[in-house]
Amino acid sequence: MNPERTDAMFKTANDAHQAIQTLKHATTMATIPAPVAYVLLGSLSQMQDAVAQLARQIAAGLERSLTEFEVYDDARDPGESLIEATAALTATAIHATRAAESTSTAQAAIALQGFYLDKEDE
Repeated sequence: MNPERTDAMFKTANDAHQAIQTLKHATTMATIPAPVAYVLLGSLSQMQDAVAQLARQIAAGLERSLTEFEVYDDARDPGESLIEATAALTATAIHATRAAESTSTAQAAIALQGFYLDKEDE
């Protein structure tokens, strides 16, 4: 395993987490009109699709690790823990895909909404 690539993965995962944290703080108690929510929901749906793909790729990488490394597990056969992890990651991918679909439905529901900056403009 390339240590530079591993470090880059760790940094990227941390950066993604920090970006989500920033969005969470920015939207806390915020009034969010539909056009703004529409853009946020589009990005959220894309992130959820990416999480689904990432979960599948991590599962595949774990499977490859059993043949490419001398893997051990202090509690049980590494293949058993891999089966459990792969099942959980498959569930993660399914749930993330469903979340993306639901988010896209929410986005579509508000697609035609707009707002006036000042109620007097109505």
